[in-house]
Amino acid sequence: MASLTRADDARERWECDAEAFVRRDPSGMSRIELAVRGAHCANCMSRIEQGLRALEGVTEARLNLSTGKLAVQWREGRVDAATVIRRVEELGFPARPYDPRALIENEDAEARFLLRCLGVAGFASANVMLLSISIWSGLGGEMGDGTRTLFHWISGLIAIPAALYAGRPFFRSALKSLSAGRANMDVPISLAILLALALSVFSALNHGQRAYFDAAVMLPFLLLIGRYLDFLLRRKARASARDLIAMQAVSARRIDQAGIARPVSASEISPGDRLLMATGERVPVDGVIEDGTEADLSLVTGESAPVCVARDSGLRAGSIITGRPVVLRAASRVEDSFVAELARLVEAGQQQRNRYVKLADRAARIYVPVVHSLAALVFIVWFVGLHAGLASSLERAICLLIITCPCALGLAVPAVQVVATGLLFRRGILVKSGDALERLAGVDLAFFDKTGTLTEGRPVLVGEPDPRALNEAARLARASRHPLARALAAAAGTGVVAGDAREIAGQGVEAIENGKRVVLGRADWVGAMSERKSAGSELWFGREGEAPVCFEFEDRVKHDAPDLMAALARRGVTTELLTGDREAVARRVAQEVGIAAWQAELAPGEKVTVLEHARGEGHRALMVGDGLNDAPALAQAHVSISPGAAVDAAQAQADMVLMGETLLPIAAAMDVARQARRRVLENFGFAAAYNAIAIPFAALGLVTPLIAAVAMASSSLLVTLNALRLKAGEP
Repeated sequence: MASLTRADDARERWECDAEAFVRRDPSGMSRIELAVRGAHCANCMSRIEQGLRALEGVTEARLNLSTGKLAVQWREGRVDAATVIRRVEELGFPARPYDPRALIENEDAEARFLLRCLGVAGFASANVMLLSISIWSGLGGEMGDGTRTLFHWISGLIAIPAALYAGRPFFRSALKSLSAGRANMDVPISLAILLALALSVFSALNHGQRAYFDAAVMLPFLLLIGRYLDFLLRRKARASARDLIAMQAVSARRIDQAGIARPVSASEISPGDRLLMATGERVPVDGVIEDGTEADLSLVTGESAPVCVARDSGLRAGSIITGRPVVLRAASRVEDSFVAELARLVEAGQQQRNRYVKLADRAARIYVPVVHSLAALVFIVWFVGLHAGLASSLERAICLLIITCPCALGLAVPAVQVVATGLLFRRGILVKSGDALERLAGVDLAFFDKTGTLTEGRPVLVGEPDPRALNEAARLARASRHPLARALAAAAGTGVVAGDAREIAGQGVEAIENGKRVVLGRADWVGAMSERKSAGSELWFGREGEAPVCFEFEDRVKHDAPDLMAALARRGVTTELLTGDREAVARRVAQEVGIAAWQAELAPGEKVTVLEHARGEGHRALMVGDGLNDAPALAQAHVSISPGAAVDAAQAQADMVLMGETLLPIAAAMDVARQARRRVLENFGFAAAYNAIAIPFAALGLVTPLIAAVAMASSSLLVTLNALRLKAGEP
C-alpha cells in the first residue's frame, strides 16, 4: 500500500511539472509537445490522434512516428496537460513532455537494450543448438534416456532465462497492445515463445524425447535482428528536424537603451528588440534591417550567391550577413521564426508520410486474428472434442503457431529491401528509409529543385569576353570571396592580385592601377545602368575613363538531366520544376532539360503547398532537392531523393541519397522499386500458399514442433531466394 501511495504521489508531482511545458497564447489556446513511446505504425498513430480528438476541447493532435513527437492543442479550461497525458497512456502508450535531450538519452538506452537482448538470444541460440544437434543425433538409440533428459535440462537452464530476457521487447509490445484492446504481430510471437518454453519444460519433466528450447531462443534472435535494424532507420530519420534547428543562432547581441550591445540568448529575444548583426553572423529571428547590406539567403531561396538587401527590408532567421554590419529589429520570437517554421513543416510532412500503410502492415491485420483463432480452435477441438491430453492438444496448437510464425511474412518485405538496396548501392544510390522503395514504385509525378539538383550549383562564366578586360578584371576578382568573382578568376586562370585591392561589402572590389581607379562589382556601383534581363547573373568591370564591361554567368545544367527527364517520361512519370530563383532562370533551365511545367520564386512553404495540392489530386509525388529550403518539401513528398552534395538537413530528410554527380540512377531506382514491389507481392502469395498447406498438417497433428520449425525456416529461405531474383534496370 505504501509503495502504491508513493507511486501515486510521484505521478501527481510529474503531472504538475507537465504544466511547465504548456505553451499558451492570448486567444485561449494551449499546446504541449509530448514524447510518445511504442507507436510504430499508421494504426498506432491513428488510434492516438483519434483518441485525443475525442476529448472535449482538443482541437488538434498530430503524432510524428519518426521523431515520436505528439503535438496536442486544446481550448483552455476544457482540458489540461495531465488529462491529455493520462489519455495517451490509457491508449497503451507511455508519454512524457518532449525534451530533445531526454529523447536522445532514451534512444541510446533503447539501442543498448535491443543489443543486449540480441546478444543474449544469439549466445543462447548457439549453445542450445549444439545440445539439440547432439539430442537429434542420438534419437536412434545411441543416447540413453538419462543423458537426453540431462541435455534437455541444460538446454532449459540456458534457454529459459535467455528467452524471457530476449523476448522482453515482444512481451512489452504485446502487453501494451492487449491492454489497449487490440492485437499486434508481437502477440503470436510472444505466445509462441512462452508456449514453446512451457511445452519443453513439460517434456523434460516427463523424460520426453523432444523439447523445443532451441525454437524458443532462435525465434527472438531472428526477429530481434530485424527489430534493431528498424530502430536504426527510425533514429536516422529523426535527425532532419534537429539539423534544421541547428541552423538557428543560439545567441545574439541586443542593443539596450544606453546603446550598448550586450550578448543574450536567442530565446530571450522579443519582437521590437534591436540586434547588432556583424558580418558572417546568422540571423537568429525574423526581422527588419535598418540599413542596406548583403546577405546569404540560401536557406530561403536555395540560391548560394549573396543578395543585396535594401534598407527596411525583411530578413528571415537562418540568413547570413555577408555585407556590412547592420542593426536588425526583431519581428518574432525564436519559436515563431522562419527556421522553427521549417522544422514544423518537416515534422508535418513526416507525419503525413507516416500515414502510408505498408504492405506488411496490411498483411499483419489479416494474419494476427486468423492465426490466433486457428490456434485456439485447434486446441479446443483436440482437448475438448477429441479428448486428447493437455500436452498433446497444446503441442498441436504450438505447432500451428510455429509453422505459421510470421518469419516468412516478416521476411517478405525486408528480404526484398536488402537485395534491392544493395543493388542500388552499386548503382550509386543510398536507400535510407525502409519503405522508400515501396513508395517509389507508385510514383507518377516528379518535382525537381533547380540549383544543385538539375544544375551544377556553381556559376560559370559564359560567352566570349574580351581577353584584356577578363585579365584586368581577374586581378580584382582574385581578391574577393564572392562566388561570381571566384568564377571569373577561375575562368581567367592563375595570375597576380591587384595591389591594395579593397572589397566593399555589398558593392564589389576596387583598386588603383596606373593612377586610375578600377572596380569590379554591381552595375550601379560600377556606373553602368544595366537594363539586361538575362537568365543568369552578371558582374561589371569598370576602368576610370572607359565604358564598363559586363561578364555574364550561369549555373549550367547537369549533363544527364535531359536524359533523366526522357527516361521518366518513358516510365509514365510527369515532371515539374520548383525553384526559388527568378522566372527567367527557371524558364531557361526547364527548356534545357525538357520540363514543360515550372514554378519560380517559391518559398519553402509554397513548395509544400504544391505537393499537398498534388496529393489532393491523387498523385504520388517524388521530390528531388538539395537545399535547406527543400527539407520541408522532401518531408511532404510521397518519397524523396537528395543529391550527394546536398546539405546535411536535406540528406537526413530524404529517403534516398545519390552518391555521385549524375541523375540517371533515379530512373534505375524506379525500375528496381517496381520490380521489388512485384517480388514482395509474390512473397506474400507464397507465404499465403505455404500457410494454406501447412496449417492443416499442424492442426491434424501430422507435424512435430521440430518439423514445424524446419518448415518455417524453409519458407523463409524460399522467400529470400525469390528476393535474389531482383536485377537493375537500364535507363
